[in-house]
Amino acid sequence: MQTTLRTPVTFTGTGLHSGRAVRMTVAPASANYGIWFRRTDVASSKDNLIPATWDRVEISPLCTLLVNDAGVTVSTVEHVMAALTGCGIHNAMIEIDGGEVPILDGSSVTFAQSFLNAGVQTLGAPLQAIRILKNVEVKVDGATASLSPSDALEIDFSIDFADGAIGRQRKHLNLRNGTFVRELSDSRTFCRQSDVDAMRSNGLALGGTLTNAVVVDGDAVLSPGGFRHADEAVRHKMLDALGDLSLAGHPILGRYTGVRAGHAMTNRLLRALFADPSAFEVVTCTPEMASGLPGAGVEVLDLPQAC
Repeated sequence: MQTTLRTPVTFTGTGLHSGRAVRMTVAPASANYGIWFRRTDVASSKDNLIPATWDRVEISPLCTLLVNDAGVTVSTVEHVMAALTGCGIHNAMIEIDGGEVPILDGSSVTFAQSFLNAGVQTLGAPLQAIRILKNVEVKVDGATASLSPSDALEIDFSIDFADGAIGRQRKHLNLRNGTFVRELSDSRTFCRQSDVDAMRSNGLALGGTLTNAVVVDGDAVLSPGGFRHADEAVRHKMLDALGDLSLAGHPILGRYTGVRAGHAMTNRLLRALFADPSAFEVVTCTPEMASGLPGAGVEVLDLPQAC
């Protein structure tokens, strides 16, 4: 069945790129509502509602940016979207008083912790999922993203960075039974010091710090305490991929494979998927199908012990 939160939860923090303070409340919503953002700082005379869907993504290399027909935007939505999907929450209204979701610690763990502590409410409507029927793939400049059939949502991701602190990493996970919360939720965004310098010279990453992102410089990890996991970088890429895939509008039953992929590649993949009706079907979930989705069986005890 579909779900929502039992009670609203509020987050305050800073936008990673804007550097601006922001307050965001994730509130319960009715069945079949989906996930929407409402910009409370935008006058009600202008359309301030933005659906969290793949066809509202404006391609950006650094984050996932959503825009409505009135040109109202909200950015860096991937971490909160990953947490909603990873906690099995299908309907919510997200009210935010700025244009960027707060970065918090650079991961999804604070979102996930708050959602699970608030509780998940079952709604009186069946859950639908997108079942992948055949392989769909996109390739751009040596990066690849694909979806292929599977009975559960799986993510297989590979990265390759020249910096010795990251290097080559690969990880594959089946995301059923709370795997996202246990294995991915606390993995932080990362970047190279040279990228930070370049972004700041262009007015970006103004809210970035060594505590809300893992910054590396060659073989050195500049952030205090280093990585939370030896392969935290690829885990975070998987977290991002889940957040971007959640914009499909329904949970996905299929295997996502990413090689050096990012936000833009995952959105291109969703556009390729929905351009080919023979590649998928929308199904009403049986209990067996639902058990293969992220959030099925997740508990507060699945949160990383640091929480």
